[in-house]
Amino acid sequence: MTLARGSRTGLEPVHASVLDTVGTTPLVALRRLFPQPGVQVLAKLELMNPGGSMKDRSARYIVDTGLADGSIPPGSRLVESSSGNFGVAVAMVARLHGLAFTCVVDPHASPANVAIMRGLGADVESVDEPDEAGGYLHTRLARVHEILATTPDTVWINQYANDRNWLAHYHGTGSEIAGALLVPPTHLVGAVSTTGSLLGCARRLREVCDPLEVVAADAVGSVIFGGPGGRRELPGLGSSRVPELHSPAEIDRVEAVDDATAAEACRELLASEAIFAGGSTGAVVTVTWPRHRVAPDGPAP
Repeated sequence: MTLARGSRTGLEPVHASVLDTVGTTPLVALRRLFPQPGVQVLAKLELMNPGGSMKDRSARYIVDTGLADGSIPPGSRLVESSSGNFGVAVAMVARLHGLAFTCVVDPHASPANVAIMRGLGADVESVDEPDEAGGYLHTRLARVHEILATTPDTVWINQYANDRNWLAHYHGTGSEIAGALLVPPTHLVGAVSTTGSLLGCARRLREVCDPLEVVAADAVGSVIFGGPGGRRELPGLGSSRVPELHSPAEIDRVEAVDDATAAEACRELLASEAIFAGGSTGAVVTVTWPRHRVAPDGPAP
């Protein structure tokens, strides 16, 4: 922390709040994990956002635009179902805009994220009854609807159906990638849950990249692409319902990754690149491996 008096002469701006630091995250080449000649795999380090994930982008965009157009009245209470990262992001944004926030989580939410949300002033409720798809999303949403019916001046963000979710990444993440690369990418690989981040980035990049193969890293047990529902342990990857935002025609390939494989990929990323990442990133790394990673005895098939 630096204390300063008088006028500033430095080139770096002083931001009005931590929300102004969301975005413009760095791109890093993963040359150690993917050393195959002629192929460059880039990772956008969304962990550099102030809340620690790319969910900061959608939370800020949804709330800022909602306050601007009146769909989120000043002083209202936000409510959302979240497995963790989006809840942290909304709690941060709500705190700085003077909004109340209730987050409905489940047993898969990390204790650290729950503690952060509560530290930011959010009310956190946890459901513990699995739904018919083997997860907790339907149970969480049922509680959200109860809160909406019984609590005045409450606004449901509904990240699974809110177009501002993907627009945050169209204008933010995808635009940043398009502006940073001298050579258009051939593939975009992203994890899916609401599908907002992958679709937003794909829609922006397809304006400047032709062709572009869009690959979704989904979870084993997720029903987004029509697979059978099942138990999933990693938060933020897959879903037990099909998001209203979902547009399968815009996704060229889908790969389902199990929890253990995603966790192992996180360890590989840490060992090779010294990058800490969550389970959804592990799934993305796993999906990228068969095409790009070099095995000890030669190129991967």
